[in-house]
Amino acid sequence: MQNLFQDLNPPACRLMGPGPVEVDPRVLNAMSMPMLGQFDPRFTSYMNEVMSLYRGIFQTRNEWTLLVDGTARAGIEAVMVSLLSPGDKVLVPVFGRFGHLLAEIAGRCRAEVITIEAEWGQVFDPQQIEDAIIQHRPKLLACVQGDTSTTMAQPLNEIGKICRAHDVLIAVDATASLTGMPLDTDDWQIDAVTAGLQKCLSGPPGIAPITLNDRAAELIQRRKHIEQGIRPDNYQAADGEMIQSNYFDLAMIMDYWSEARLNHHTEATSMLYAARECARIVLQEGWQTRFARHNQTSTALVNGLRAMDLEVFGKDLQYKMPNVTGVVIPKGVDADKLRGEMLHDFAIEIGTSFGPLHGKIWRIGTMGYGCRKDNVLACLAALEMTLRRNGHSAPAGAGVDAALAVYNDPSHDAFSNNITNA
Repeated sequence: MQNLFQDLNPPACRLMGPGPVEVDPRVLNAMSMPMLGQFDPRFTSYMNEVMSLYRGIFQTRNEWTLLVDGTARAGIEAVMVSLLSPGDKVLVPVFGRFGHLLAEIAGRCRAEVITIEAEWGQVFDPQQIEDAIIQHRPKLLACVQGDTSTTMAQPLNEIGKICRAHDVLIAVDATASLTGMPLDTDDWQIDAVTAGLQKCLSGPPGIAPITLNDRAAELIQRRKHIEQGIRPDNYQAADGEMIQSNYFDLAMIMDYWSEARLNHHTEATSMLYAARECARIVLQEGWQTRFARHNQTSTALVNGLRAMDLEVFGKDLQYKMPNVTGVVIPKGVDADKLRGEMLHDFAIEIGTSFGPLHGKIWRIGTMGYGCRKDNVLACLAALEMTLRRNGHSAPAGAGVDAALAVYNDPSHDAFSNNITNA
């Protein structure tokens, strides 16, 4: 007889790694709403509302601000495969794992990929990027804003202007940073931005908000080919090369989200509901309050870790992301054993890292709904006790006391000056 297993009943857990994070209960409630037909006028009105809300999230007036069904990587792939033709030159500044991911995806689009690399824990000076653009003359610069693998954020406010001056498109992956730190798509002259829900937006992974400006949209429309069987009577293919993915073909996806309502796919209804509520929650909180909350929590966590005689990772902490913190693992401590004990004994999950930082740092996330005082205090208390059992002694209660001092004095906002221009 088929094993039906037990009822699904996962335990409650404080997700304090680099993502996914705890889903806001209001988002879970939105996901329980009834299904509607994808072309029901009530549902298409929700689609239009999502486009409007995410213009606010991305700080843009872009018409083409929509969702791609799939995790954050789906948004990246859709932008890459729709913008890049074989042989196009792409420049990727790599300062962590997710720069390598952008290079990987661009290579799979059969682009000519050029990378410049910074040591993990550092970011690029804008002049380094401009020098590489002048040297290589790429069609596209693909860049991560915040790379959770290193906990560092690349300042972007000058990069878009540099790209525009050299007639280079810029696509930014803001999955780990969107709504946790400023990203002003229009003022920073960014052509395409991609993200996911599972970080600061406090939703589940499974849908990818993106925005495209007119420069990017025009290039995509030059490659527009509609699949046979759903072509309108007046259809005429564009002259450009067909986009090499049907599912991620943004020309057709844009028609799906437009008044044309091209029947390209069946929208992930519950995920659209989630995305809609995620955006509502962020915009209702307001940018100043939201950024101040992430800054204060980051400062509290950093001060707490230092009070426990732990080193915060990063060559220059002015570039530290306010929503994820790297902790140098003390010598003699078994990193994975400690993470397992934190999860087993205290139901708190913190992250490890990748590549050259694997086994060298833990990563603690304070993102969106999870960016809360109770989470920080519980994490610091549990980390102190677990470290003590694993050979690293810290002054009893010092971490919690240091964090509470920040929460009791909001002037402790160590990273505010940095993130306003990041």
